Amino acid sequence: MDTAVLLPISNTPGYYLFYCPGCKESHRINTNPANPGACWTLTGTPEKPTIRASVLVRSGHHVPGGTAKDGRCWCDYHRENPGSGAPHCSVCHSFVTDGQIQFLADCTHELAGQTVALQPV
Repeated sequence: MDTAVLLPISNTPGYYLFYCPGCKESHRINTNPANPGACWTLTGTPEKPTIRASVLVRSGHHVPGGTAKDGRCWCDYHRENPGSGAPHCSVCHSFVTDGQIQFLADCTHELAGQTVALQPV
């Protein structure tokens, strides 16, 4: 039996999580147009979901306005504090089709340009 790779968030109807092996953390999508923010279409099963449109997750200086007033970002912090465990500036852009996650070329992690199976959550 297949294991779910997409997990509904029980206290927020319409929201789901999937684990991203590129970012090594979960990404959240919303499928309910009544909820605020972006809305995706979800088809398939929890074991082999398809999500449309693409999922784009950005942090730090990759987010419009994502730097401090002095222009500094997480990249600067990490250069000054290696191993701090603080967030990183990153881009993760993907399509999820039939339980496979296709990482697009604009990703800043090591799985950019690759397609891998989603992992159970």
